[in-house]
Amino acid sequence: MNIVFAGTPEFAAVALRALLADGFTVRLVLSQPDRPAGRGMQLQMSAVKQMALEHGIEVFQPLSLKKDPAAVERLRALPTDVMVVAAYGLILPQSVLDLPSQGCLNIHASLLPRWRGAAPIARAIEAGDAESGVCIMRMEAGLDTGPVLLREALPIADSDTAVTLHDKLAAQGARLIVDALRRLGDLKPQEQAAEGITYAAKIEKAEAQLDFRLPAAQLARKIRAFDPFPGTTAVIRGATLKIWSAVPVGASGAAPGTILTADAEGVIVACGESSALALTLLQKPGGKRLPVREFLNSCPLTAGQCFDLPAQP
Repeated sequence: MNIVFAGTPEFAAVALRALLADGFTVRLVLSQPDRPAGRGMQLQMSAVKQMALEHGIEVFQPLSLKKDPAAVERLRALPTDVMVVAAYGLILPQSVLDLPSQGCLNIHASLLPRWRGAAPIARAIEAGDAESGVCIMRMEAGLDTGPVLLREALPIADSDTAVTLHDKLAAQGARLIVDALRRLGDLKPQEQAAEGITYAAKIEKAEAQLDFRLPAAQLARKIRAFDPFPGTTAVIRGATLKIWSAVPVGASGAAPGTILTADAEGVIVACGESSALALTLLQKPGGKRLPVREFLNSCPLTAGQCFDLPAQP
């Protein structure tokens, strides 16, 4: 089986590693162009490109497949049975979807049709879903609309962040794509349900500020969902703090955003619906993530102070 693999971040690299370990033949790897990253903003290879080069696989990095006929022709010249796609980040036009003789398979980190789109892992945590999972789907022109070949659920733990859930789903997706390719001729595609469709919009930095008018449980989920990117923020006395961990604690009758107590157990903040949230892992500007006890030593907060509330639309 001649495979072309298309992917960019670590989620995809885990799948590529599994395919190679299982003996599949990957003829070509597609990955997004190198991007500036880090403090020095030096060009960095994607995790998938690094994996491919380590195994001596040719890497192709077009800026676009939709607007570059020459890139499509290059793929057309390579006999391909299956294209495996995982978090590639570029749109595959119909001309590319039609190239592999047995189609294009996508590893999608949600239980479709829930959370089609760019950020299914974070949005599932943010929404309070009890479970996530992976679908291996046959790609078509619509956004994650294709029929599903394999589907497997995974519980979302109360402690899961986007980082930990990502790692679980990456391992699950790698196992399922190997299974799907082994049994490709026997799997029967199932059309997605017409009900329950939701879209996982890309996470934007503009969403980062916590609105303490919301219930504490909802804010705690958002903090877990936005770890590592972009992190959630809370503004007080002109300083923008990053909040990396928090837990709902009891009730409060104070105005949302008011600090009720600040000690080694947490910075407890009044929230909406008479709830309260204990901030337990914080970061000041230019600093690093610190447990609340250490944080308060260098950035004291006191009861009665108030966090800013974002402007309402």
